[in-house]
Amino acid sequence: MLKRQKSFENEMPTCYIVATPIGNLEEMTPRAIDILKNVDVIACEDTRHTQKLLKHFNIENKVISHHDHNERESAKGILMLLMQGNNVALVSDAGYPLISDPGYLLVESITAHGFNVVPISGSSALLAGLVASGLITQPFLFQGFLPTNDKEARGVLTRIRHYEATIVLYEAPHRIEKTLKMCLEVMGDRKATLARELTKKHEEFLRGTLFELVEEAKDLKGEMVLIIEGSKAEKEPDISMMDIRTHIEELIQSGLSAKDAIKQIAKMTGMSKNEIYTMYHNENNVNH
Repeated sequence: MLKRQKSFENEMPTCYIVATPIGNLEEMTPRAIDILKNVDVIACEDTRHTQKLLKHFNIENKVISHHDHNERESAKGILMLLMQGNNVALVSDAGYPLISDPGYLLVESITAHGFNVVPISGSSALLAGLVASGLITQPFLFQGFLPTNDKEARGVLTRIRHYEATIVLYEAPHRIEKTLKMCLEVMGDRKATLARELTKKHEEFLRGTLFELVEEAKDLKGEMVLIIEGSKAEKEPDISMMDIRTHIEELIQSGLSAKDAIKQIAKMTGMSKNEIYTMYHNENNVNH
């Protein structure tokens, strides 16, 4: 059923999704400060981290915990606060909540119960990295953090390697070299930019290719945003049945069903799903 929210034309309690600085505290907006001062409760990932931010801006308010490990239970608690007439602000440790951070379950629950969810704009590492990358910005695919399991991570890269959109990943410094090598192996060498320490004193952009970035990544520090050029494959490539079968089997090994693998190849080649299905299964029958 359609739900229509006119954010400032009703008196329903509100959950504000408040972006916080990703490094430079001067990027905290006046509106965000005002919201955090005037809500009844602030929900955050790490109360100690958020208290430092609040202290810097002389914000004295009640703070509660909302993170990956207590997301379902705290979502119920926050919903109860709204039902009691309280306004709540949700913040993450840095940047926009829900972007590789918990919050989706909370927002889904709040909107289902008819309360307001209002975004308060501000810092976002993915957008900061993307617009300064030197790569095409539209369209782009934000993948966030890859799975920590290598097989699962390789499966994700296999599924997205044929996308024409620019790809944006987040990565931690202790994994960046490994991730770059995996991207190079799965996607092939292509243009890429590695942005680190965004908005901080040691902000740095490394613009080159995946191969060149691997050579430089070993001792880099700070949170990373990796922006990778999209696939340059033509919409209707000259692709052989052997190539199609190989691609399908690679996708199946990465965790996709045969049906979804065929759908992915159809999208990549511009061929019909039925045509690929028939070719693939006829070839398998011949081989068996």
